Amino acid sequence: MSGSALPIEPHLTRFGETSEAPSVALDHLDTLWFQVTGTICNLKCTHCFISCSPHNHTFEFLSLEDVESWLTRSADWGVKEFYFTGGEPFMHVDLPRMLELALERGPASVLTNGTLLPARSLDPIARAAERSSYSLEIRVSIDGPSAETNDPIRGEGTFERAMEGVAKLLAAGFLPIVTATQVWAPEVDEEVRQAFVARLRDVGYENPRLKILPSLRIGREALRDRGYDEYEHVTAEMLEDYDERQLLCASSRVITNRGVYVCPILIESETARLGDTLEEAAVPYRLDKPACYTCWLHGAICSNYGGIGRDVG
Repeated sequence: MSGSALPIEPHLTRFGETSEAPSVALDHLDTLWFQVTGTICNLKCTHCFISCSPHNHTFEFLSLEDVESWLTRSADWGVKEFYFTGGEPFMHVDLPRMLELALERGPASVLTNGTLLPARSLDPIARAAERSSYSLEIRVSIDGPSAETNDPIRGEGTFERAMEGVAKLLAAGFLPIVTATQVWAPEVDEEVRQAFVARLRDVGYENPRLKILPSLRIGREALRDRGYDEYEHVTAEMLEDYDERQLLCASSRVITNRGVYVCPILIESETARLGDTLEEAAVPYRLDKPACYTCWLHGAICSNYGGIGRDVG
């Protein structure tokens, strides 16, 4: 499915030398992502790498009909797994039906902030998961083990609301993956992990699944903390003897209302838009964006399996 090689551009290395930005081919289209609510979210997190908010309409909602059409077309490509993200997916009234359709074809995952889990959505989703022979994972983003650490990032009151969301998911039969961006100092990493575990056990999650993610220094995170240094980029030498299957762009594409993009991290970059069809998007992608450096360091951080996180309990 790989297309012709893309041209490469020189980059400045730490020592002032030039190096070419390598390309990664789409080896297999294993995973299809849906940006179901675009960049529209009920929160305005200070570290959001695509600057989602209630008022960011750069990308709009996908319709149920569009999602169903893409799911049907994905069968010809052998897609094995589906991810639903945003924005905040639970803002979409048709999310339960979208997941029901996806679960007829393969495993699915939803990335949510956990603050909007009404019974009218969660109950049919739980029923669809129970009927399906495939798994449904729910990932809840919480960026600190207390209101004092989380709320400055995600907004006042979001910690308690997200923890209530975790409790709702447990009651519905899910074992959610709690994901946290590492916005604290590395030297307190283990302390933060243990505080997370203790707090999650307080809401009845005896053996919590916790995934720690590196920050992506684009969007609002570049303003909150820092952007990428000039030497933080991927070079051809860095891909020598490197398993490219660790990178999301080697096996995934993301569907938006504006076309097919290479990955959910880079949708604000016009050069990450690959076309209107999966055929057009089945081309190599040049790793010339600074955020590609984070994925190179840590693997496919957006998936349930890649990144620096691990389940702890």
